[in-house]
Amino acid sequence: MFREAWGTKALEKEAEFNDFLEKNRMCISMELVTAVLGDHGQRPLDDYVVVTAVTELGNGKPKFYSTSEIIEFCRKWRLPTNHVWLFSTRRSVTSFFAAFDVLCEEGIATSVCKALDEVAEISVPGSKDHVKVQGEILEGLVARIVSSQSARDMENVLRDHPPPPCDGANLDLGPSLREICASHRSNEKQQMRAILSSIGPSFCPSDLDWFGDESHLKNADKSVITKFLQSQPVDYSTSKLQEMVCLMKEKRLPAAFKCYHNCHRANDISSDNLFYKLVVHVHNDSGFRRYQKEMRHTPSLWPLYRGFFVDINLFKSNKGKDLMALKSIDYAVKDASENDGQHGKDGLADDDANLMMKLKFLTYKLRTFLIRNGLSILFKDGPAAYKTYYLRQMQIWGTSEGKQKELCKMLDEWATYIRRKCGNDQPSSSTYLSEAEPFLEQYAKQSPRNQILIGSAGNLVRTEDFLAIVEGDLDKEGDILKKEGVTPATPEPAVKDAVHKDEGLIVFFPGIPGCAKSALCKELLNSPGGFRDDRPVHTLMGDLVKGKYWPKIADERRKNPQSIMLADKNAPNEDVWRQIEDMCRRTRASAVPIVTDSEGTDTNPYSLDALAVFIFRVLQRVNHPGKLDKASLNAGYVLLMFYHLYEGKNRKEFESELIERFGSLVKMPLLKIDRTPIPENVKEVLEEGIDLFNLHSRRHGRLESTKGTYAAEWTKWEKQLRDTLLANSEYLNSIQVPFESAVHQVREELKRIAKGEYKPPSSEKTKHGSIVFAAINLPATQVHSLLETLAAAYPTVKSFLEGKEKRIQEKLERCHVTLAHKRSHGVAAVASYGQHLNREVPIELTQLIYNDKMAALTAHVGSVDGETIISKNEWPHVTLWTAEGVTAKEANTLPQLYLEGKVSRLVIDPPVSISGPLEFF
Repeated sequence: MFREAWGTKALEKEAEFNDFLEKNRMCISMELVTAVLGDHGQRPLDDYVVVTAVTELGNGKPKFYSTSEIIEFCRKWRLPTNHVWLFSTRRSVTSFFAAFDVLCEEGIATSVCKALDEVAEISVPGSKDHVKVQGEILEGLVARIVSSQSARDMENVLRDHPPPPCDGANLDLGPSLREICASHRSNEKQQMRAILSSIGPSFCPSDLDWFGDESHLKNADKSVITKFLQSQPVDYSTSKLQEMVCLMKEKRLPAAFKCYHNCHRANDISSDNLFYKLVVHVHNDSGFRRYQKEMRHTPSLWPLYRGFFVDINLFKSNKGKDLMALKSIDYAVKDASENDGQHGKDGLADDDANLMMKLKFLTYKLRTFLIRNGLSILFKDGPAAYKTYYLRQMQIWGTSEGKQKELCKMLDEWATYIRRKCGNDQPSSSTYLSEAEPFLEQYAKQSPRNQILIGSAGNLVRTEDFLAIVEGDLDKEGDILKKEGVTPATPEPAVKDAVHKDEGLIVFFPGIPGCAKSALCKELLNSPGGFRDDRPVHTLMGDLVKGKYWPKIADERRKNPQSIMLADKNAPNEDVWRQIEDMCRRTRASAVPIVTDSEGTDTNPYSLDALAVFIFRVLQRVNHPGKLDKASLNAGYVLLMFYHLYEGKNRKEFESELIERFGSLVKMPLLKIDRTPIPENVKEVLEEGIDLFNLHSRRHGRLESTKGTYAAEWTKWEKQLRDTLLANSEYLNSIQVPFESAVHQVREELKRIAKGEYKPPSSEKTKHGSIVFAAINLPATQVHSLLETLAAAYPTVKSFLEGKEKRIQEKLERCHVTLAHKRSHGVAAVASYGQHLNREVPIELTQLIYNDKMAALTAHVGSVDGETIISKNEWPHVTLWTAEGVTAKEANTLPQLYLEGKVSRLVIDPPVSISGPLEFF
């Protein structure tokens, strides 16, 4: 990259740049587009890189450069940037989102760039032409809310910093990434050494980062994190990082903290002076939501990102010598902290400033998610399971019905083609395009519609000779992922909208002890008439099963594939849910989760009053087969352990995931709606228990509460818990929905599912499909009333309308005035109406023009907020009727036919005024 940009000055500029980054504590984030790391979307024609973010830590807090600052920085150092569009008015912003909705199912690089160039105020082309280096298949766009000052800043940057020259364009740039990988095929380590050595001494003076130092272990002890958090920070940045890590640990956010010895500082290491590299990786999006909640309470918190790397130096101070120095450092940290508080959020805790969204295109998603990620399901579980998987994906995306039909046809042909060609040998996800691309190319040639669906195919780049040797696989975004734990992006649902009688049914409980699942199973088992069909009903109580429970359920399913199985065991996490999904695929069954209804908390699907009732019920038990009853010394701890298995998801997220996985959800009533709030002493004892559980689990993991540092505190709390719940027994009994009523509601829902009458609740996914045209939707009753008035006044109109009432009525059900169509007027034209979406637009109907083939009303479109809505159609109209074989588009010719004397025209005087919302179709 530097050789191409700077030519003969490359080495000098590399050293200067590297020195600049280290002195200013900066980080450059880039997107590497390469074919050497395996297939992802479409193979790039050439490997390239673009800068996506520039960050500086400076002397206080991380600063992420704005887009204009990135462009300025990159043009100064001649670094490559991506294509950037800026939308600074309401009109352009709404046009952008409308343009994406028009293009989301058919967009390729050329059409997307053309449309965005037309609607954006500022367009900054990328350093590399996407079509030339990557190809036409465009993964997507990233949209980010920026300040209102951005347009002016960008204009200034573009004026003061024109695109830099390319001094090395005609020079030999040395071996490419592909050539290096092709020349070193023996092992991964050899390839890595070759790549690192080609970078040059400025960026990579030594390869210790990758291969370590034989005299030192690479991985550091886990205690390093504890020591780091307990150490005195010597600067403000360190204190804020400690605050962040401490909070993440305290709240048990789903994140990994890995420490490595800093081999570059091996010569400086002593017992009093240690150097480490810390890698922080946030595993789950729920961690961000929970952290952002904390940021609202403490705006001075540093923001959390997916992952970051930190150099840590732990050292011991000389007691007398360094005492004053440490005190001055302490004051400096406090002073910086106070200044930070005075500055308020300073942009860091501002949700808008940090909000970004990914917008991906279907032409990319069908290659990556539907073809690549579906390979394991297709070869492991067969075409039926594969079809369920890809239909579910399209449903989640909100793919339009037309595209779903086209994709189903294409993917069924793909499944037949690849299984016939490969037999039982599943193609590697790293090289799957070697098989998929020729198939897509041939499929696209079959028809223009297929060509649009595929987007672009052909010009296959052969990767087998230079593919990097990576000891792992790729995740759903194309990043490296170790093979263990690779699962489909979204497992196919185990329940269909209707449950077939020749299939089995698994009823399971993502619950907590005390949720009454065993009592419910007993009632369902003894229900007269069962589930109103002839399938046998079985149950298996987890507390009575020796060994692993879910394999036993799988055995029962194989023995009785058409039975209804009530799985009487708590199923609290995704590992269990995956087992159930796998069981459903293998034994042709559907699965229905029954969950106790509860409002939940911000981070848990079960509320504290629900938890109180669960514990209260458990403490009423005697002689429980699982030995979890009033005689259990640690019953409260066990319930808290189950409660924390659900930590990280609020109620909406919890229910949505179950619906997405299994297609259904049955809620079992627990608490009365009109109950009084939970007593304060009950709330306090539960919160004390949760705090104690967090302390215990951080120190001892899953060690029993009767052992470990906090054993005495647990004993005291368990007694306090029992005393508190007993004192509030009248309240806890009074707030529960009667058990008989709850059983009846669940039983009726399950009967509907068994009969195939159940409609799955919505998981609230937005469905947009693909927009084709913009129009004003008119009320059919008013247009019909106008026709009746005209027929009564004019015999010729009455004669014309006779016998056509049915077809005219069908047309009127969707009557509209088309403003722009993407095929005729282009994407930008359709998108330009986005700012008026759903606004009422007045219309005047002035003429009726008709002949024996078609009829339409001339429409004059009015204004919204003083702005006239201008139709891109030369003749705005409402099509009323077309004869068999005549398309609605042909109604556009009526004015010309009138001039030729081939149609009749009736002037409506005075014009009739109606209105309707502007919508996308």
